Amino acid sequence: MERKCLECGDKVRGRADKKFCCDTCRNSYNNKFKKDSKNLVRNTNNTLRKNYRILEDLNPEDKTKTTREKMLSKGFDFNYFTSIYTTKAGTVYYFIYDQGYLPLENDFYALVKRE
Repeated sequence: MERKCLECGDKVRGRADKKFCCDTCRNSYNNKFKKDSKNLVRNTNNTLRKNYRILEDLNPEDKTKTTREKMLSKGFDFNYFTSIYTTKAGTVYYFIYDQGYLPLENDFYALVKRE
């Protein structure tokens, strides 16, 4: 039985489980296959990564204060975070992985790093 490349239809030679004739066809097929279905995930992860880098940059010593304006000017998106932590006292921290922020009065934020 002759096997054909899933991308271009050429004859496939080699191992019995091989599906593509070359690396170019394999990459092209996988890029087309994953392009549309993963767009939302890719964009969300990019935004989370950007937010994380901004918090890391503004909080080099694991605990500091900053303003909402400074965070927004760097491109921070407050709609994206990975978890919410509520203390026993009812204080709500928003986290992006281990970097977090706490809204304070007058558009100030406390930045923290969870250990």
